[in-house]
Amino acid sequence: MNWFTGVMVYFLVWWTVLFAMLPIGVKPDAEGKAPGGWRGAPQAPMLWRKALWTTLAATLIFAGIYELVTSDMLSFRQGWLAMPGD
Repeated sequence: MNWFTGVMVYFLVWWTVLFAMLPIGVKPDAEGKAPGGWRGAPQAPMLWRKALWTTLAATLIFAGIYELVTSDMLSFRQGWLAMPGD
């Protein structure tokens, strides 16, 4: 995996994990007291905390993906996934 592919995979993993983390711990403002806000908007979305947890989780997931890709476990040149010889 070259550096560009690694950055793109990390970017995709990060956004996927972010969208999975966004609804965690959100409580909507049922009374609608927030000025100019919609009644379903969250009171305290804690976006910085979620971005930090997203970065940590995405880093762990990317480390697993990187190890899997760089190992011979999923090699198409040898092993059980290899193409049959001519």
